Amino acid sequence: MEMTHARILTDLAKRWPEHQIGPSLGRIEALMELLGDPQRCAPVIAIAGTNGKGSTAIMIDALLRAQGLRTGRYTSPHLSDPRERIAIDGRPVSEDDFDRIYQQILPFVELVDGQAIDGIAMTAFELLTGLAFAAFADAPIDVMVIETGMGGTWDATNVADAQVAVITPIGLDHMDYLGDTIEDIANEKAGIIKADSVLVVAGQEPAVARVLLERASSLGIAVIREGIDFALLDRQVAVGGQLLRLDSAGGPLGDVFLPLHGAAMAHNAVLAVAAVEALEGGRGLDPAIIETGLADVEAPARLERLRSTPPIVVDSCHNPPAVQATLDGVEEAFAFAPLIAIWGMMADKQIDEVLALLNGRVSYLVATSAQTPRALSPDQLGRRAELLLDDTTVFVAPDLPTAIDQAVALADETGGAAGIMVGGSVALAGEARTLLAAGADQPNVQ
Repeated sequence: MEMTHARILTDLAKRWPEHQIGPSLGRIEALMELLGDPQRCAPVIAIAGTNGKGSTAIMIDALLRAQGLRTGRYTSPHLSDPRERIAIDGRPVSEDDFDRIYQQILPFVELVDGQAIDGIAMTAFELLTGLAFAAFADAPIDVMVIETGMGGTWDATNVADAQVAVITPIGLDHMDYLGDTIEDIANEKAGIIKADSVLVVAGQEPAVARVLLERASSLGIAVIREGIDFALLDRQVAVGGQLLRLDSAGGPLGDVFLPLHGAAMAHNAVLAVAAVEALEGGRGLDPAIIETGLADVEAPARLERLRSTPPIVVDSCHNPPAVQATLDGVEEAFAFAPLIAIWGMMADKQIDEVLALLNGRVSYLVATSAQTPRALSPDQLGRRAELLLDDTTVFVAPDLPTAIDQAVALADETGGAAGIMVGGSVALAGEARTLLAAGADQPNVQ
């Protein structure tokens, strides 16, 4: 019997949740074998790191498509619908194709479930990863751009061997599963680096760089490093984004428009260029390809402006380095005065460290939560914010619609250049896009 999309999503939600690791590649390897190894259908650019993985994947995808290549991109988590994770030629797979492929692979998934490899059935993330590889083989595509979900070594995406392994900045996150030290986390993420890879590395803390370079040295593979082999030379704020001057395998290039805000996104852009050049054997890309590819980038929930009166931007930042980068970006690009934050976080995140970053930089904070059991309640978040935010006025809203109404009222009362930022979790950003995008007067939606 044919399953509805809603039924498929319900069945996925019943599986082992993706914010927990079932540390084994056994289940995904078994599924890939049953499906004929679709993870080998095309060359792979794999991306691991703590922050910037998704936006870097989007930029790599755009640069590849600017060359006329057909791409398959797998990212996580999603904002509203799991279909967002699986993009072919830059667009989410259709609901019909998602549902069709899900039902095609389900009997094989159930065979793996029955084996209870390492004691559990296939996780939701493993199933979606398998679905993505099957969709890419079915398309077919020329290059796969694969973002790890969490970690690297035991991440289901690591069933595919990358020709280019990209490591974005690594910091402390998911410590319950990846390790208590930054070296432990780096070692786990270094698992995507394989014997036949080229390693492309963003700027890292020295301790992280040592781990990654030791891994590359042990495998005898080439390393392309930010600041040595490629670099962001300069950037300037521009209407709707920024102008970059970068240096890569093709030499210096200036006046490249990127329709995203903040220094972090600029660095992700030069990392993406270096990754695509590595896939090309280290040859410099045609400047026209770089200009066209980066100009066409669409990155939902990365300082995405969804309304202009009052202005509301949405960001998926949820750990200290990402929140720091987002605050820098919103101040540089929008200069809201006052800045009003609608904030919600998952209970297992570094809540106090994140709230401390908001102190003095956010004039008002409306504590709320996404509609998920993992979320810290608005009351709990509000109480912690009141303890930590000496220079910020804190309000509490039971849900996001109420929080938006309250923030809009505050913006109307304060007037001037007041603006609103929604942040703190991917789930909250997704809900905000759903609420705001349909009625936005200046939408920026895929």
